[in-house]
Amino acid sequence: MTTSAAAMHGLGEPSRWVRHWAHLIAPGGAVLDVASGAGRHARYLASLGHPVTAVDRDAAALDTLRDVPHVTPLAADIENAAWPLPADAKFAAVVVTNYLHRPLFPHLLDALAPGGVLVYETFAQGNETVGKPSNPAFLLAPGELLELVRGRLRVVAFQDGFLAQPRPAYVQRICAILEAERSADTAQAAPPPCYELAG
Repeated sequence: MTTSAAAMHGLGEPSRWVRHWAHLIAPGGAVLDVASGAGRHARYLASLGHPVTAVDRDAAALDTLRDVPHVTPLAADIENAAWPLPADAKFAAVVVTNYLHRPLFPHLLDALAPGGVLVYETFAQGNETVGKPSNPAFLLAPGELLELVRGRLRVVAFQDGFLAQPRPAYVQRICAILEAERSADTAQAAPPPCYELAG
C-alpha cells in the first residue's frame, strides 16, 4: 500500500452500525477506536463531543488526524507489541470495524468502563465466497462475538449475515454494554438500565 493510499484508508463514511448505536455512549465519554486507519469513526464520534483515542499501526493514516479536535492518534503495532494503553485506561466505548485479531479481545473488554459500550463489526465466515478477506483467520465463526461477551456484557444487538451494500460481504456485528454493578438496594429502588433501540 502506498503512503497516499494508506493516508486515505479509513476516510470513508462511518459505518451505519456505529452511527446506529452511538447514542448509547455516555455524553462526552471517551472512546477507543481500534485499528482506526485515518479515523472515519474517530472523526464522527469526535464530532458528537467524544474525546477519541485512535489506535493504528499506520502512521501515515494517523497523520491525517493530527489536527482533528478531540482526537488523539496513537501509533502502535497492536498485533506484535505490548498493548499500548495503561491497564487502568477505561473508555465509555470501544469501537472496532473491519478488523480482527483475536488475542486483543481481552484488552478490548478490559478497556470498557462501567456502562461502556462495545461496538464491533467485521467480516464473517462466508465472505470468502464474495471477496476479501478470505483467510479464515480474519473471518468470525458463527456466533463468535456472542461467545466473546457471554457472561461479561449485556447484548443490546447482534447480527450475523450478508450485506449487499456498500459491497457484498458477510459480516457479524454486536453492540454490548458492560453494565455497572447494582447493589440489592439499588436494584429494588431504581428501574433497570434502559438502552434505547434506535429506529
